[in-house]
Amino acid sequence: MTDAPAKGLILVVEDERPIADLVRLYLSRDGFGVHVEHDGTAGLAAARRLRPVACILDIALPGMEGTEIVRRLRADGDWTPVIFLTARDDEVDRILGLEMGGDDYVTKPFSPRELVTRVKALLRRAAGPQGGEQAKTLGPVTLDPARRQVTVDGVPLSLTPTEFDLLGHLLKRPGRVFTREELLAGVWGYASAAGTRTVDVHVAQVRAKLGGAASLIRTVRGVGYTADA
Repeated sequence: MTDAPAKGLILVVEDERPIADLVRLYLSRDGFGVHVEHDGTAGLAAARRLRPVACILDIALPGMEGTEIVRRLRADGDWTPVIFLTARDDEVDRILGLEMGGDDYVTKPFSPRELVTRVKALLRRAAGPQGGEQAKTLGPVTLDPARRQVTVDGVPLSLTPTEFDLLGHLLKRPGRVFTREELLAGVWGYASAAGTRTVDVHVAQVRAKLGGAASLIRTVRGVGYTADA
């Protein structure tokens, strides 16, 4: 089912129909269009066909898991923001989702209001700054907020919205050490000791994409991370 989008179309892929209906209700109330699928294969086809502004994917889906949907989208060069839903109380599954290119996750049972808030925060980040924020350069890395582009020695990188904002947050104040909790609050918009592993996974992903420039992001043992040439 697809509602006429006002704030943009959100794709929800969730095999538990009561949960899918609840998510659709709350997103629709907030002005989003919503398209719902109940299995992974149909979900991937819908993502490619509809080009939603964001996807909410259950990890455990019939036909194709949510992580595989994201892996295939990213392989196609599709960096649509993704939030995973998971009933699994297993850190491995959550980390795998992030490593595949997810931007955030919510563990069931969850507050539908919190989920909508997470979606809105993610879309704000993906839209970029409203003002004329200047490009930042550190070593061979240049980050242009207005164009939402990162280059290393002039070569563009493909980053998820969250990876982009994490790197941008670190580059705002080179040499300043950010704790994991500060990064959670500044990038994801919430702070929880339970979520600090999310920061570690995203830092690892950004470093992997930076290649030879990865050393610009330095781990400060027992504290957090800094960007420093």
